[in-house]
Amino acid sequence: MKRLLYLFFFLLAGLPVQAQTTTLSGTVRDAAGQPLPGVNVFLKTTFDGASTDSVGRFRFDTPVRGSYVLQASLLGFITTERAVELTGQPLPLTLVLKSEPHALGSVVITAGAFEASDEHRSAALNTRDVQTTAGALADVAAAFNTLPGTTRVGEDGMLFVRGGAASETKTYLDGLPVQNPYNATVAAVPARGRFAPTLFKGTVFSTGGYSALYGQALSGVLLLNSTDLAPETQTGLSATSVFLGASRTKRWERTSLAVTADYTNLTPYTGLLPQNVRWDQAPRGLAISVSLHHRTGQAGMLKVYGTWTSQQFRIGQPSPEPAGTQTVGLRNGNGYLNTTFRSPLRRGWSLQTGLALSRDNQQLRPDSVRLRTLEQAVVGRVVLINDSAATRWNVKVGAEVLAQQVRQQVQPNVAEATVYRPAFSEQRAAGFVESDFQLTNRLAGRVGARTEYSAVLRRWNSAPRVALAYQTSGNSSVSGAYGRFYQNPDNALLLVQPRLRFEQATHAVLTYQYTHDRQLLQVEAYHKTYRHLTRFEGSAPRNPLGYDNGGSGYARGLDVLWRDRKTVKNLEYYISYGFLDTRRQYRHDPVAAVPTFAARHSVSVVGKYWVGGLHTLLGATASYGSPRRYHDLNQPEAGYNQGRLPSYQELSLNASYITRLLGHYTVVHAAVNNVLGRPNVFGYRYATQPAADGQFNRVAIGPTAPRMVFLGVFISINKKSPGDVNERPE
Repeated sequence: MKRLLYLFFFLLAGLPVQAQTTTLSGTVRDAAGQPLPGVNVFLKTTFDGASTDSVGRFRFDTPVRGSYVLQASLLGFITTERAVELTGQPLPLTLVLKSEPHALGSVVITAGAFEASDEHRSAALNTRDVQTTAGALADVAAAFNTLPGTTRVGEDGMLFVRGGAASETKTYLDGLPVQNPYNATVAAVPARGRFAPTLFKGTVFSTGGYSALYGQALSGVLLLNSTDLAPETQTGLSATSVFLGASRTKRWERTSLAVTADYTNLTPYTGLLPQNVRWDQAPRGLAISVSLHHRTGQAGMLKVYGTWTSQQFRIGQPSPEPAGTQTVGLRNGNGYLNTTFRSPLRRGWSLQTGLALSRDNQQLRPDSVRLRTLEQAVVGRVVLINDSAATRWNVKVGAEVLAQQVRQQVQPNVAEATVYRPAFSEQRAAGFVESDFQLTNRLAGRVGARTEYSAVLRRWNSAPRVALAYQTSGNSSVSGAYGRFYQNPDNALLLVQPRLRFEQATHAVLTYQYTHDRQLLQVEAYHKTYRHLTRFEGSAPRNPLGYDNGGSGYARGLDVLWRDRKTVKNLEYYISYGFLDTRRQYRHDPVAAVPTFAARHSVSVVGKYWVGGLHTLLGATASYGSPRRYHDLNQPEAGYNQGRLPSYQELSLNASYITRLLGHYTVVHAAVNNVLGRPNVFGYRYATQPAADGQFNRVAIGPTAPRMVFLGVFISINKKSPGDVNERPE
């Protein structure tokens, strides 16, 4: 007490106070001598400690003196303790942690696997996978559409997972939900994701039974994890057949800053190559982004990412009406800001928090109709994690809040003054808790729960989730997951009738996985049931009294993935197959039926071969989707959604040639989607009134062009690490 009083008076007097501290520093490694990042190292009975950095180093100061116990802990490893004598002199230390036998770790398999944690039980693709998958054209969603559990919906371009609509799969960037993950588009023109794959160090795609840390997704989540500090300073230049781009990355010791700009204009491209539509104004747009990353302390990280995109086009599409063409114009401006912070705390706890703001302003002009939609949202999130609560379990607890405003202005005819202005505001709060645990050396799992409250719906929900994994051998495992999932009705529905309820899905998943020596086999069976889906009268979609939550459905199936990097030197390939049996009644469906976006069988074969002598990476993707359903207005007696489209088939090729241009590392990339020019049919547009013979005229909905051809040159200007053109690009 006397020491505290003296210290207090010295501070009041403005006199400097110097306390002799002890500096503890060193490294933490595993039994094999590899550094361990993220280890919590602290003095027991005090608040002094730190976490190891990316190379296993730690350092902290403490004012205490005498004999204490230093503890080091990390999930999946046996906690170690060491007696230390603190005398005021620097104390260097080397600590070794032994792993728990068969601990449930955080191994990421690039093509995907299915175990108890999201990273294990989900399909993951890295940046190079997304960039080099033929047919994807470096689009994240297009690359994941080659994996099992998805249906290729060519007229949309988004992710449709296990019988679910595109709105049932949500995108998260560094743990924060993204409100508008795709660029704006119109019907029958496929969308692309807003984010470039180079922003991310990893992507995880969960097709069901995902963690309680994520919500508002009836089918699946796409988790995008951005890079930390940029590895080095460099400049990038891009010149392609559809866009021009430039980027500049600056790296300091603890900070990196990256600025990118891309200008897109398809006018020359659409003028040179045949098109299936009329472009009155070819797509054009500008995208600018800024990314700032700063390391705080030993293991903390602050990330700020902001982007602004604008785009516009005007398209003339085939129409069954007498005019023969429907003209649709689009203008869109989208701003997005994502800020996250993570840092170790005391006694094994760590903090992950973030805030994201978004604004999307979209104007559509289909013929004489004028439609403007403005969506603004802010979302915040905080998660506390304790990885050293025990050697066989951890704790994650957190909360998420959202404030959203959606306004729409509808003018049915530009020649008339009638304007509708529907709008709604949402405030949503969620809380969640979860624990990964290990029951025995071979049995591990995860249990969690999530609860949400929606102000616009005036309702609560509660979503328990559990997963178990059993290691059957050194190379194989069997796992299962079960959970309940909720989602607000789509914004377009809430604009008409905000007094609805949460839509609900229940997932049951059973998985077998085998992985050994660069080969992977995964087989997963699933069953999903839907309740409280939103329905409305198809003849009066803007009548709020016609809305209810009486819709239901199911989806069940089998997904298989085989990936091989071993059999043939320099060749890697994977084969995915998905079987889907699904029916649902929702939206304007009068009865339960197979939805128009579901294919019973989906197959993709993706291959990449490195030709070292030519410094070239070759790629090919072959995709097949069995006939999808559609409702044939000319055969009403056959039932609802009774028509069958032709099967979907596509072959895409690409090649990346590695060279030097003016001494700088350069990639020359060429890609052709739908090489054979197959006229795939995605559906039909029907006339609003029958012709004189009683039949409804119709036109097929197909791709905007017979094939897509892409040529590009990408230059990396980097003085310190110029790159090796003889090595396969990673």
